[in-house]
Amino acid sequence: MSIWHIAQASRYLARGGVIAYPTESVYGLGCNPWEAQAVERILTLKHRDPNKGLIVIAATIEQLAPLIELAPAVPMAVVTRTWPGPVTWVLPAKKCVPVWLRGSQGGIAVRVSAHPVVQALCLSAGILVSTSANPEGYSPAKTARRVRAYFGNQLDYILPGTTGGGMAPTEIRHAVTGKLLRVSRSGSASSHSS
Repeated sequence: MSIWHIAQASRYLARGGVIAYPTESVYGLGCNPWEAQAVERILTLKHRDPNKGLIVIAATIEQLAPLIELAPAVPMAVVTRTWPGPVTWVLPAKKCVPVWLRGSQGGIAVRVSAHPVVQALCLSAGILVSTSANPEGYSPAKTARRVRAYFGNQLDYILPGTTGGGMAPTEIRHAVTGKLLRVSRSGSASSHSS
C-alpha cells in the first residue's frame, strides 16, 4: 500500500466514483455511502437486489456516529469488543440513513475494519460502502486481477493490495437480537453482503 494509491482512490471517491479495494477476506466494491448514483452503479454492476441493503465500513467507531442510533437495547460493549475486526453488526439506523443503505432492513450493517488498506482509505476518504467485488452468483474476487476480469473498465479505480487472509466474507450479527445472520465461511447466506 502506498500513500499515492490511497490518495488516488480518495480522489475518485470524492468525485462520486466507484472503486475496488482489498478487505479482510475479499476485494470489495466501494463508494461514498451518501452518493445515491454511485451506490446505484454498484448495485447495477453486481446485479444486486437493492432491498438487501449494504454494509458500511469505517476506520473508527466515531466515523459511524452519523449512521447508528444508540439505545439501551444495543449492547455496544459487546459490539466494540469485536472492533476493529472482521465482524459486521446490524445496528439501529438513524432516520437520516438512506434507503439505499438499509434496503428493506430496519437497521444498518456496519464494521470497523482492522485491514490496513481499509483503515488508511477510511481515514483519508471517510466511511465507505463495502460489498464483495463480484456479480451476483459468482465467487467474490480475492485479487485485483479477478476484479478486472469481472468488471473490466467499469470501475473508476482498483486499489492494489492483498486481502487479509479470511476465507469468506465477514461474519454478520444482529446487535439487538444477537442472531448470527451470516457465518464467516463459504456457502453461508445473509440479506446483507460484505
